[in-house]
Amino acid sequence: MNEQKKSNHYSAEFKESAVKLAIENDQPVSKTAEELGINKNTLHTWISKFHQAKKPKIKQVEDERIYDELKILRKENKRLTDERDILKKAAAYFAKESL
Repeated sequence: MNEQKKSNHYSAEFKESAVKLAIENDQPVSKTAEELGINKNTLHTWISKFHQAKKPKIKQVEDERIYDELKILRKENKRLTDERDILKKAAAYFAKESL
């Protein structure tokens, strides 16, 4: 007895519109899935993948912003350290001169 599982292939557009409908709708996801004629677990999976796909993009942008800010701060820190060192040397020079 060889049973074959029915496999439905949905277009990317259908998945996207189903996810948007489920997220924006006030009714439960299972009710939305029922109205669309798909399995509720399938719709939950699509929603999870939708959220996962958005997270790395946001994180990547945030990481790039932090990296750029860190680069600027390191450059400023180097400039301030150099200025401090020059002032220390100048103070030591003038202290010797006044003796």
